[in-house]
Amino acid sequence: MVCNRCIMVVQSELNKLGLNVKSIKLGEVILDKELPSEEKTNLINALLPLGFEVIDDKKSRIIEQIKNTIIDLVHQQDNEIKANLSDVLSEKLNHDYNYLSNLFSEVEGTTIEKYLIAQKIEKVKELLVYDELSLSEIAYRMNYSSVAYLSNQFKKVTGLSPSHFKQIREDKRKPLDEV
Repeated sequence: MVCNRCIMVVQSELNKLGLNVKSIKLGEVILDKELPSEEKTNLINALLPLGFEVIDDKKSRIIEQIKNTIIDLVHQQDNEIKANLSDVLSEKLNHDYNYLSNLFSEVEGTTIEKYLIAQKIEKVKELLVYDELSLSEIAYRMNYSSVAYLSNQFKKVTGLSPSHFKQIREDKRKPLDEV
């Protein structure tokens, strides 16, 4: 789940199945009881057509927690946190960053840093499309050291300069779950 609308859809499906939810947040649902295999199958069958996957093994859960933490930092928090990503992930997930990094790279085929950059560039695209902030304000908000650094990274990822991207205004953004 990558947005509040996703949470509402999952909550609705859980309600339809008569499952009692202790808590629900991005990428995580805690039910009041362990599901028998028939109920788990019903849940999987209800969520798959909606584009959601039930993740039940420890490594996959850790990967999802890493992704959701990064998405939350980049898209929900306006990047006010100035701590190192490695410290944030280690503290939040209670694992050594080297373990998290190696696991993420092994499973996802990319690094945590590249995933973070992809998320940041998607947020920059969003801010450019809204056209409410200057490139310098976007660079500051996204914790880039300079506009030049943001521009170079943006061009490396998208193949376009931020100003060219802003000019063409086509739908160049990806849904967060496709990044």
